[in-house]
Amino acid sequence: MIAEAGPIARTLMPSLYSGVFDLPWWGYVLAALALTHITIVGVTVFLHRHQTHGALDLHPIASHFFRLWLWLTTGMRTKEWVAVHRKHHAKCETVDDPHSPKIYGINRVLWGGVLLYVTESAKPETVERYGHGTPDDWLERNLYSKHVIVGLVLMALTDLILFGYVPGTLIFLTQIAWIPFWAAGVINGVGHWFGYRNSATDDVSTNMAPWGVLIGGEELHNNHHAYPTSAKFSVKWYEFDLGWLYLRILSALGLATIKRTAPVPRLASAERAADAQTLAAVVQNRYHVLADYAKALRKLGATEIKALQTMQAMRDELTSLWERSMATREQLVVRLQDWCHRAEASGVLPLADFSRRLRCYA
Repeated sequence: MIAEAGPIARTLMPSLYSGVFDLPWWGYVLAALALTHITIVGVTVFLHRHQTHGALDLHPIASHFFRLWLWLTTGMRTKEWVAVHRKHHAKCETVDDPHSPKIYGINRVLWGGVLLYVTESAKPETVERYGHGTPDDWLERNLYSKHVIVGLVLMALTDLILFGYVPGTLIFLTQIAWIPFWAAGVINGVGHWFGYRNSATDDVSTNMAPWGVLIGGEELHNNHHAYPTSAKFSVKWYEFDLGWLYLRILSALGLATIKRTAPVPRLASAERAADAQTLAAVVQNRYHVLADYAKALRKLGATEIKALQTMQAMRDELTSLWERSMATREQLVVRLQDWCHRAEASGVLPLADFSRRLRCYA
């Protein structure tokens, strides 16, 4: 039968170890890494930053490409992925968090994170409450969400034709296992277990490394939890977010529009009385404020117990300004003014200096 086939058919007919492409072993490894990396870009740019948090707008060409690619390589439904992740942010580190290692343990999330995701995504109440605003066009209803297995089958056949039976099978298995392990396991597990923290968020999220390369910037998880609607995950000069690089390229090509990034503190050149603008700036830059406060606290010696107690108590009062409260903005401004007055009259030099700096936030 093969001998009777035409030259094009013979070219497309895969053998045990080669298909359209006859590559050395390292060529197949590079092909697998390239294909899985496209999937990672689709998850971090399309599913996470665009669909879940609305940090950017994507041109329909880019949006539909990522939808198609994720349908072929992951079998995930956009609405379900978005709903599970939004619930994670809303219920982080509580018993309602879909995948917190603080609740389930690191081993269960790291190695079984995909099962936790499947369990949560199967709950209609989660999908309906948190999955709003995701694509609901003809393609989504009749193809991407309805026939997820078809996409995976098409991807498997394509891999076999391009790379041969053995390499194609291994590449396909790598593709479908990549996101369940790295996203559902490593990010949701290690990203709440081990690493460094730039921001004192209410959860235990961490930055696993200052270079977000392997998983498209998702390694900078604490930064993301501090500023979830920011399109850029890096905040320090030494941090690198590969996903942000791709967004800049897409933006230059007219395929993406950046809507929000993490706030950068702006300080007035001179001290001023705390007012509504000061309050707004302090709340918006609260993680920078807390980092500055921690630096001021470290200026005290271990023997200055009374001063330490004063600063710790004043810190709790300061954080109440941005916690959920029934107080009006005018009342919060009065509280901020009173806080600054008492801080500067406390006799604790680092606290007084911090208060004067706080009044410069603009």
